[in-house]
Amino acid sequence: MTMQDPQNPQSNQPELTSAANAAEVKETVENKAMESVDEVRPDLEGLLKETELKSVEHHDAWLRAKADAENIRKRAQTDVANAHKYAIENFSTELLAVMDSLEAALTVENATVENFKNGMELTHKQLATVFDKFNIKMIDPKGEKFDPHQHEAICTVDSDLAPNTVVQVMQKGCMLYDRVIRPALVSVSKTKDT
Repeated sequence: MTMQDPQNPQSNQPELTSAANAAEVKETVENKAMESVDEVRPDLEGLLKETELKSVEHHDAWLRAKADAENIRKRAQTDVANAHKYAIENFSTELLAVMDSLEAALTVENATVENFKNGMELTHKQLATVFDKFNIKMIDPKGEKFDPHQHEAICTVDSDLAPNTVVQVMQKGCMLYDRVIRPALVSVSKTKDT
């Protein structure tokens, strides 16, 4: 509190006026702040509702995407299973002609040995054609150098051929493309004992 000037009794008056003005300004600012809060509050509620709607939309889209991904995964599993299951369908279809030829040969009555031989040769040609079509190659290594990747040695024999040369083929091998699916069973030459 300030001291009053005895000569000027009004010296206290400006302080009161400025305090009243400050209180009035403060009240005005508070009123305007409340009005602006009231104006902003509906906007915030609107934004909240809009955000909630978007959230529901995004959740729904996520659920649909998840279901689609699960359906694609199941479909891919089915496709792979069917690919494994029916991979040899074309090969099987081609072999049916060979089977038909063999059955036809067996149903012939009064067939001669010559007829059987001719029928077997034709059936062998059919089978060779099917093998060629599906890249199945026979391994017949007689006279070749022994290859442990394609041949299986059953025994070694004395021979005039160079050592490790295939002397005899007991069973032909078989390759599918570049993979050996059955090695040839062979006997291999060894050096002569002197």
